Amino acid sequence: MSTAGAILTTLERDEPIAWLDDYPKAIDALTVEEVNSTIRKYLDPSKMVLVEAGTFGRRKRMSKYRASEVIRIVPVSLLVCLAGFAVAPSAGADLVLRNGRIYTVSGAQPTVEAVAIQNGRISAVGSDADARTWISSTTRVIDLHGHAGYPGFKDSHAHLLSLGLSRLNVELEDARDFDEVIARVKRAARGQPPGTWILGRGWHEGKWIHPPAVTVRGFPVHQALSAQTRANPVVLERADGHALLANTRAMTLMKITGATRPPAGGEIIRDARGEPTGVFVDDAMDLIKPPAPSVEAKQKAWALAFAECLRSGLTAVDEPGLNVDDIALIRQLATEGRVPIRLYVMLGGWATLQRFDHPEIGLDHGFLTIRSVKLYADGALGSRGAALLAPYEDDHGNTGLLVTPIEELRKAMSYALDHGFQVNTHAIGDRANRLILDLYEQAQSKDPSRGDLRWRIEHAQVLSTADIPRFAKQGVIASMQTIHATSDRPWAADRIGIGRVKDGAYAWRKLLASGAHIANGTDAPVERIDPIRNFYAAVTRMQENGQPPGGFDPEERMTRLEALRSYTIEGAYATFTEHDAGSLEVGKNADIVVLSSDIMQVSEREILNSKVVMTIIAGKIVWQEEHSP
Repeated sequence: MSTAGAILTTLERDEPIAWLDDYPKAIDALTVEEVNSTIRKYLDPSKMVLVEAGTFGRRKRMSKYRASEVIRIVPVSLLVCLAGFAVAPSAGADLVLRNGRIYTVSGAQPTVEAVAIQNGRISAVGSDADARTWISSTTRVIDLHGHAGYPGFKDSHAHLLSLGLSRLNVELEDARDFDEVIARVKRAARGQPPGTWILGRGWHEGKWIHPPAVTVRGFPVHQALSAQTRANPVVLERADGHALLANTRAMTLMKITGATRPPAGGEIIRDARGEPTGVFVDDAMDLIKPPAPSVEAKQKAWALAFAECLRSGLTAVDEPGLNVDDIALIRQLATEGRVPIRLYVMLGGWATLQRFDHPEIGLDHGFLTIRSVKLYADGALGSRGAALLAPYEDDHGNTGLLVTPIEELRKAMSYALDHGFQVNTHAIGDRANRLILDLYEQAQSKDPSRGDLRWRIEHAQVLSTADIPRFAKQGVIASMQTIHATSDRPWAADRIGIGRVKDGAYAWRKLLASGAHIANGTDAPVERIDPIRNFYAAVTRMQENGQPPGGFDPEERMTRLEALRSYTIEGAYATFTEHDAGSLEVGKNADIVVLSSDIMQVSEREILNSKVVMTIIAGKIVWQEEHSP
């Protein structure tokens, strides 16, 4: 019997299976076709087994699983995954959706009228006539009444824990001006004991209808806020999470004075006298440390964020950066069945990465995977911390911040390569993007045999034209947020000049034309975790008020199919799950969203009127609008 046959026979007996650093070399030579052939020989044909090529690095220790769990065997160049079961439609489906216009994101059958689901997976797709043969006395049948269905949406970059916590604090994203920010904070402080910290998030001076009476470098100053909140320390995070505003009480408690120096990678904004204005940028934010939220608050935050995902039609989310304690908590929630979406967790930085020696894939029946690391190169464009090749147009002499020492980035990348972790690095400015592309190239060149790593750059927001082709050439995924283009564009030209904007900012079309993969997301809570608004931004590059007509830099728009792919199959590709998710094909996860209107066909304005009717994950309806089918 071949090596693969022996492995699969072991799986069928539900015995422990292990991977080691010296796993049999014979497996490395097997092609996907050969392994599929072996699967058909040695496993019951009713079992759906998926095989994907990919390199995850050699393991430093043995790991064991059983076939009754999600089995992953990881030699150097092959992943064999016992993914689940598919029952033929003639046996009777558990659930059939019919009378819809369903987009499969599959070239074989781009649209169908009906889908059958068995044991949490797609068992058939086809016409309403076909659907009659899938139905038994126990099948639940849902008439979609012409509504549109799609593969479950995937947000490839959303800070769900931060989103949930923001719902427990003062919400400022829709504040119309600084006066309204102060009024909301004052209301929240009313009735709180003196000394209680008041926390909030979401302010953005670029979105206010008029600027504050006093500003420094465009930012508000603390005095008006401090005058209304003398008894309580206040910390308000900017929408992008890369700056905060603190009041006098908070700065006093943290012993911040005119003599306080910022750490490397951070900045304290100061007035003409050299006194802190209350605004702290990037790594300087660490100088202001309110009490950490309790475990109970975090549990509630996760629940709030998950509920928001389900209402929005999201079936999968990439969570970009959790620390050790937060990973322990999400593991616990998964064990308790309290993670209702497919969550792909990135370890938060080098310090956290060092605590893990191998990925954890498919926990909680495939609902939790911990397999990548989130690193940071620079800050954000709005707070002028994005690292640029040339100075900011509205802040001469400032080229932004590199927030992580380069040697630390190198160490993290090398460790990730050796231990099988994907590397996903935040880079917004063109200097930061070039640096990360260079570091990725250097790290991967040490062992080119590692193969399909799928390392990512998170945001890839401002690029030099010379670096755009490097994404496809190096196999680097651009994990972008199309909503940022329409949200940021009104002031982005002030920051970097119209020339740089036109050349390489929010350059989706240029990246796609070069052959790059783009995975889409919202960066929530920076933006609302709303796939429909994001889709609208991708295909129109207009704000929700329809401005400007034709969109910002319309030559960079995505087609509707490209936008849909960026929220489905491309997101799955970015997490190595495209064989199991991202399209509606037989054997794949039955993760589906149904919308009230067809965003692939309606007018641009009507896209924004589309509502989520139903969210299905693993064949179960997990959210449903009232009075829906």
